[in-house]
Amino acid sequence: MDHASIVTTCRRLALEAGAAIMEVYDGPDLGVKAKADASPVTVADERADALISAGLAAAFPEIPVVTEEQAASHGVSAATFFLVDPLDGTKEFVQRRGDFTVNIALIEDGVPTRGVVYAPAIGRLFYTLADGRSVEETGAHAVERQGEVRPLEVSDPDPAALVVVASKSHRDQATDDYIGRYAVKDFRSAGSSLKFCLVAAGEADLYPRLGRTMEWDTAAGQAVLLGAGGKVVRFDDHTPLTYGKAGFENPFFIAHAPGVPLAGA
Repeated sequence: MDHASIVTTCRRLALEAGAAIMEVYDGPDLGVKAKADASPVTVADERADALISAGLAAAFPEIPVVTEEQAASHGVSAATFFLVDPLDGTKEFVQRRGDFTVNIALIEDGVPTRGVVYAPAIGRLFYTLADGRSVEETGAHAVERQGEVRPLEVSDPDPAALVVVASKSHRDQATDDYIGRYAVKDFRSAGSSLKFCLVAAGEADLYPRLGRTMEWDTAAGQAVLLGAGGKVVRFDDHTPLTYGKAGFENPFFIAHAPGVPLAGA
């Protein structure tokens, strides 16, 4: 597996998709439609998906691509595959809140080993390097060349003063009740897969998700967090969250720095 080529290509495609998304975001019409499950989809989702899917297929024709926006891809069953959410946080996008992301991940034997998370509206770009370590790229994010990067490392948390991050769009009482079992010093709210990246960057210690997610929502963010020394585990039994499940639906999960003593389910 040529991880260096995969990382370079995924980074480039994420930046190109981000530019396509921002053309729509900065325009007068977001082109919002409802999918079959009543969730929103926009012209930006579709353009980004087409760009990423075509780019991955051209560069790595031997690796299947599973993407949120193409139902035909949801029947893929493979040990190695790409998992794509071309625009995670569509609700944040529609409300022009900014913290939506482009997500591309490589899954190998159930584990997201490489990934890129790009938030074009706020200029944050996170990804794994060829060796699996995670970085945030600072600077102008030129498509054809990597800029300066800073290594990502999870926090060394104080269990008596934790920083917790949770969803802007999906907060509920069950999540609040679970968070209430911890000694929380500060609370951060973020949309999309940025929550994983905040934990990876040491800006938060704990991200619990007690709600429905799909694998494409979480894979790239989990890859970034794993490459920074973090963990993502199932809520029910604290075993690692894995990929390639039938239907691509996730159980509830907890993303965290290893130093956080987890409360039981």
